[in-house]
Amino acid sequence: MLGAKLAFRNIKEAGLRTWLNVAVLALTFIVIVGFQGLYTGILAQSSRAMIEDEVAGGQYWQQNYDPYDVLSVEDGHGVVPDGLVRIIENKEATPILIRQATIYLLGRAQAAELRGIDPSQTILNIPSHSLYGQEGELPILTGRRMAKNKNLSIGDYVTIRWRDARGTFDAMEGKVVHIMDTKVPTIDSGVLWVPLDALRQMTVLEKEATIVVVSRDAGKIGTYPGWHFNTQAFLLRDLTEWIKSERISASIVYIILLFLGMLAIFDTQVLSIFRRKKEIGTLIALGMTRMQVVMLFTMEGVIQGVLAICVSLIFGMPLLSFLSEKGLSIPQIVEGYGFALSDKLYPIYSAELVLGTMLFLMVVVTIISFLPSSKIAKLQPTEALKGKIS
Repeated sequence: MLGAKLAFRNIKEAGLRTWLNVAVLALTFIVIVGFQGLYTGILAQSSRAMIEDEVAGGQYWQQNYDPYDVLSVEDGHGVVPDGLVRIIENKEATPILIRQATIYLLGRAQAAELRGIDPSQTILNIPSHSLYGQEGELPILTGRRMAKNKNLSIGDYVTIRWRDARGTFDAMEGKVVHIMDTKVPTIDSGVLWVPLDALRQMTVLEKEATIVVVSRDAGKIGTYPGWHFNTQAFLLRDLTEWIKSERISASIVYIILLFLGMLAIFDTQVLSIFRRKKEIGTLIALGMTRMQVVMLFTMEGVIQGVLAICVSLIFGMPLLSFLSEKGLSIPQIVEGYGFALSDKLYPIYSAELVLGTMLFLMVVVTIISFLPSSKIAKLQPTEALKGKIS
């Protein structure tokens, strides 16, 4: 009890120096929680959007298909195996045929990707039903990014040129019937969605597909010759790796702020020991053990850590809660990184994150406060009373 009273008294007497230490520690706490919550929000939001709009429960890829190799698209197709056909008929999967094409807008030829999808599918959160009921015309579904980049509007006609399985080039006009607002750039930018049967007929690829997207509720995943299954985790790996790399980059900021805060506490403890050496000698001479005096100085550092957390909770957490509720407007990140992010990002600050950061900060503060204080254990009372500390 006496040690606690002395520690509080010394903290109070330190005045401005104490509050500067508290401010640095509080800023460190808020930045760590803020950035970690931001990246958690990005991962959760992007993963959810990609799973709903593109990945679902996983995908079967035709063995020659590689989304990172444009040239593989020409050969990346094959007849859907009977086993997958049964899953598709049970509405547990949907096939997608992908072909390269050229579109002509305002007299300019531009590369695009045609994707054929069943208008009745419900596996992906894509408004494919808009491709229904367009007799005599090729209906086109595209995304907001594609429409903006190509200056397309609903009702516009687009001339499409493609090459079929026999190597013959053909062309026809398609009509934009719907523009979807998706958060996933890979199914939006440069992509035109058309009815699967129409694309199969256009390219003479009956009963063929490039990928088969499996429902999240699908049962056991089988193996089929010429096709390999990619899990949800595999399809989300680029996003996961990017988040990991960004967290590593952000940790540099944490380390710098933490170093400044710890250096401030360390210097404060060292200066306090030298400034109060006679007081230390008096306390030891009056019966306090060296370890009790060490704990007194350590407690002063811990109290600064507790004050920093209190300041963070009072002033910082309301701000973070506001950002979590209202979101952050980040259109540049949405367009720049190529991941599934909406125009607003909602950070996620879990109780585990806040409590874990508190615990981490207090452990570090305790260790940094103890290190210079441990010098007192070697102190002789007579030397301290004379103002000598070696």
